[in-house]
Amino acid sequence: MTPKQSISAVDELGKLLHEADGDLLRASLEKRYNLLMELEVESKTGTAKNQRSEGRTNYRNGTRSRPLDTSAGRIHLDIPKLRHSSYMPSFIEPRRLTDKALVSVIQDAYINGVSTRKVDNLVESLGLDIDKSKVSRLCKSIGETVEQFRNRSLRFQEYPYLYLDATFPKVREGGQVQSMGLVIAIGVNRNGDREVLGFDIGTAENGPFWKAFLESLTARGLHGVKLVISDAHPGLKEAIGQVFTGIPWQRCRVHFMRNVLSQVPKKYQGIVSAMVRTIFTADKVEEAKTQLRMVVDQLSTRFPKAMQIVIDAEDEVLTYMSFPQKHWQQIYSSNVLERLNKEIRRRFNVVSVFPDRASVIRLGGAVLMEQHDEWLVAEKRYLSAESMDMLYLKG
Repeated sequence: MTPKQSISAVDELGKLLHEADGDLLRASLEKRYNLLMELEVESKTGTAKNQRSEGRTNYRNGTRSRPLDTSAGRIHLDIPKLRHSSYMPSFIEPRRLTDKALVSVIQDAYINGVSTRKVDNLVESLGLDIDKSKVSRLCKSIGETVEQFRNRSLRFQEYPYLYLDATFPKVREGGQVQSMGLVIAIGVNRNGDREVLGFDIGTAENGPFWKAFLESLTARGLHGVKLVISDAHPGLKEAIGQVFTGIPWQRCRVHFMRNVLSQVPKKYQGIVSAMVRTIFTADKVEEAKTQLRMVVDQLSTRFPKAMQIVIDAEDEVLTYMSFPQKHWQQIYSSNVLERLNKEIRRRFNVVSVFPDRASVIRLGGAVLMEQHDEWLVAEKRYLSAESMDMLYLKG
């Protein structure tokens, strides 16, 4: 080592000691992990940070903060974001949190005496060693991480589009197994990125529960909402009107079509579906309403109940047409949440019956946190920055 290198090493050590606040190992590990990320990102961009290069293949686009639990304690990473692709550090094990949450649910099931043959088979196939002495520590660790995520502040970003939906796991409570509602809120932020904003579980998907959930979002700082997208569940619809007074509501078009076709004999559903869908081929809301009335006139005699649903939904199912046309495909339904709910149900089906509400929050929260991270590092935004500017220029 040259004298210059020795001086540099001493300076580096001194800097670490100064920054470590008595915890040299954790601070050093945090610094080394961040250095490793810089090297990995440099290989993806073709140039070092803050340097120009003709061989550049990508550009940095800020960072996102993420905690990482290590043997030296919790450290905080500033994970670089790339403009034209996604980046996840190689040392972060994918799906780790969900796997831990799943194991904790299985362990909870054993402890509470509610394990099923399905869970037994899963344990055997995974070769898991269920050590009951580790259950409480594992559950506490995951629970703290999930709670920190679902109670984080939402004050630092606007969320013009808000999607709401629920899925229904079976939970054992009070000696009985009952279906409970896991309610979820997804937002599209000012930059066009999707985020998981919140989730909670209750015994009934009714108005008071939805209202309390929505109020918890606003208490955490949710603001800037310009459109709420959901199905037409009466309790949810009422809660939206109470908490987001004056904000437009879009009735999910997919749920709307299901409601309409539920009043049509199966052999006629194809033709009715095709005719109703012509309403949504219009480029302007006035044209769509004209087409809606034509469809109702043609079908109301044979399918009066179905057409009454169409008539009643005229305004609420066409709300999206008052927003930038480039957004229509993404905001006319809550499909973004439907796909996420499908993934959650896939994980929940492994467990079958949850031993308590906390285990639902742990596993569901782990899945949602991982999806949240994947969205934030996705190669493409859900809605482009240019189209989001159109939304704000519109007022």
